[in-house]
Amino acid sequence: MAQHTYKLIEITGTSPTSIEDAIQTAVARAAQTIRHMQWLEVVEIRGRIEEEQVKQWQVTFKVGFTLEE
Repeated sequence: MAQHTYKLIEITGTSPTSIEDAIQTAVARAAQTIRHMQWLEVVEIRGRIEEEQVKQWQVTFKVGFTLEE
């Protein structure tokens, strides 16, 4: 089995509809410039409240990806 070296970055995604959508949108955007993403770890979940309703979900997560050889 190959030994890998990983790098971690932190990303915050937002969505007006759901936590999952905030993560999926942020991962899709990150994939445009980051290769070999392997896993994520949610660090924080926040929401913005307006007029007594949640108007935006904000999810901060770490993304691990393998460094190229």
